[in-house]
Amino acid sequence: MGILDQFSLKGKVAIVTGASTGLGQGMCLGLADAGADIVGVDYVDMPETKVQVEALGKRFYGIKKDLINSKQADLVALVEEAVKAMGHVDILVNNAGIIKRQDALEFSESNWDDVMNINSRTVFFLSQACANQFVKQQTGGKIISVASMLAYQGGIRVPSYTASKSAVKGITMAMANEWAKYNINVNAIAPGYMATNNTKQLRDDETRAGQILERIPAGRWGLPSDMMGAIVFLASDASSYVNGFTLAVDGGWLAR
Repeated sequence: MGILDQFSLKGKVAIVTGASTGLGQGMCLGLADAGADIVGVDYVDMPETKVQVEALGKRFYGIKKDLINSKQADLVALVEEAVKAMGHVDILVNNAGIIKRQDALEFSESNWDDVMNINSRTVFFLSQACANQFVKQQTGGKIISVASMLAYQGGIRVPSYTASKSAVKGITMAMANEWAKYNINVNAIAPGYMATNNTKQLRDDETRAGQILERIPAGRWGLPSDMMGAIVFLASDASSYVNGFTLAVDGGWLAR
């Protein structure tokens, strides 16, 4: 097998949360272009993602679900539905997440709980459900979660987001330690400042947006397409000896 063959995802099935738009949609398209069929999960319908995945010749199955208040049993059922629809599952991408901006002195309990629930709690229990499916299949598998630069930095006015993304980085290492023996690779991606819905408020603030852009060595905001190479690498056999690592895709922000 040549090195480029190791990046092929032909015959694989990937669950991607937050698949309707932005980074999630971009990662769906990258995975599909590499050969994977896609199970998209979001709290809204995903017609645009479905059309684009199918245009690449791959299957798309959508599961409409609000992950903020999902219980452990709900996430087990989600994986079971994906397996019933597609026959098996090989890759999980924990992308769904939210951010709440408020001064720390006034930060509300709901702003804390909602962010922590979807950004870290759901990440762990959906990973657990997929890992159990991988063990049952005896095929191994790939779990990739979306962390953030704020897994390394404190940020401003986003305490629950920082806490949740730091948790993603930590539990990625913890899960990798326990599940590597099952041939399950667990890694994460830390995106930089991306032009998505989550950063619209920042991009609309000319002063803040200018400060951010000035610090990014690449000199531009990231795009969903910038995630494609990293997600395919971590989902493929090419990364079979990469485990417990959080890869920055940030235009050099953390190096500055």
